[in-house]
Amino acid sequence: NVTVRGVTIATHGPNNDGCDPESCRDVLIEGCTFDTGDDCIAIKSGRNADGRRLATPTENVIIRDCRMKDGHGGVTLGSEISGGVRNVFVERCEMDSPNLERAIRFKNNAMRGGILEHVYVRDVTVGQVSDTVLSVDLYYEEGRAGPFAPVVRDVELRNVTSRKSEYGMYMR
Repeated sequence: NVTVRGVTIATHGPNNDGCDPESCRDVLIEGCTFDTGDDCIAIKSGRNADGRRLATPTENVIIRDCRMKDGHGGVTLGSEISGGVRNVFVERCEMDSPNLERAIRFKNNAMRGGILEHVYVRDVTVGQVSDTVLSVDLYYEEGRAGPFAPVVRDVELRNVTSRKSEYGMYMR
């Protein structure tokens, strides 16, 4: 079990995520504030051959009552995700900044592969993001050149509102 509660992350360097649960289970991230130069929360499970060899998904993650300010993504699955991710619940979060690019972000490619499934987002308020509310990019970095086609399935957004974004959804 991993619990992160009441933490404030404020850091604006390159490639500095706020919180990166990787290949773990039963994770609670609650009541935290993220203001980062990269993803606020990036859920991971190993990269390429190492991730497939270990085959340890990140699963049973609850993210609730958090605030995301600046960053590339509010809650991101990937991109080091070869072991898979399942059972992610995001609820009652606020994501609001002209410098937050995406609220919910999936990023993966065919060199990494992995199954990302059972992701439920509800009661999330997006004030503004500069790009999109939901981004699914399966051609991230190395793109589709690889033998491990990524899978995203069973994703639900319910009562997710946005005042301002360039796009509602971006899928590639």
